[in-house]
Amino acid sequence: MKNILVVGGAGYVGSHTVRQLGHEGFRVIVLDNLVHGHRELVPGTNLIEGDLKDTSLLESVFSECPIEAVMHFAAYCYVGESVIDPSKYYQNNVASTLNLLNTMIKANVRKFIFSSTCATYGVPLKLPLTEDHPQNPINPYGATKMMVERMLSDFDPAYGLKSISFRYFNAAGADPKGDIGEWHTPETHLIPLVLDVAAGTREAVEIYGTDYPTPDGTCIRDYIHVTDIAIAHLLGLKYLMAEEASGVFNLGNGTGFSVREVVRTVEQITGLKIKTIETVRRLGDPPVLVGSSEKAHRVLGWERKFPELGSIVETAWKWHQRLAEI
Repeated sequence: MKNILVVGGAGYVGSHTVRQLGHEGFRVIVLDNLVHGHRELVPGTNLIEGDLKDTSLLESVFSECPIEAVMHFAAYCYVGESVIDPSKYYQNNVASTLNLLNTMIKANVRKFIFSSTCATYGVPLKLPLTEDHPQNPINPYGATKMMVERMLSDFDPAYGLKSISFRYFNAAGADPKGDIGEWHTPETHLIPLVLDVAAGTREAVEIYGTDYPTPDGTCIRDYIHVTDIAIAHLLGLKYLMAEEASGVFNLGNGTGFSVREVVRTVEQITGLKIKTIETVRRLGDPPVLVGSSEKAHRVLGWERKFPELGSIVETAWKWHQRLAEI
């Protein structure tokens, strides 16, 4: 049984990946500072509470048991906050990740799976976005993710560190069991915000811009089920173990859904009317953001299990109702 260290494993995508690793028989060690993670999302897991800036802790983790590979989900990810406080993001997302990579090299651990983002692309020059699209992030969050990708690219030939970087689009949904899911404070993502209205904890959801050149005038985004993302990480790990070759892969649905489509789907799933407030566009919001995951399908054999918006919303609603009781 191989040991996999999952940093940030008590967070949203991390906890779903921990579950998939467990299904496949891996022994998982979770390292999380619990700033945004939750113990409740990784019950029964070997959880170490700590921060990547603590190099002594990192060295002890790697010395106590042989680790086959590391998965990294420990980044801060609020775009607006990154603009207001970029130092926080460069410290955690870049400097602390460098601590982790250096410790891995000392411990002779050479397999790394990185949670990156489509925010590294910036404003799309063409759609759908493919992995060869220029990276030109427009906020510090995207810039920090791109910097880690660059470090990984440099560490491969220098130290033999093999890595897979997954550039997600909009992670959404929850485990079909409904016992783990999206749990952010504050919440900024559209689907849980709309579900808040359905649950009665929010009066209305704002629609930023209704005059975009899209079929219904609202922004279109690529929503990908979190379980599909977790499965991709498992496939990426198996690829690293078999091929020992680095790679970069988009993870998206390949189909975009507008803000109004999300609202209508929530209404259909919940049977409740969603109050919306139409307001002006937000700066920097492109009309359409959709990615191509053809490379992940072709190289990793990745297939989406939950491609429909209805399935994404249905699982999210099941978890949302449970979260209200926690």
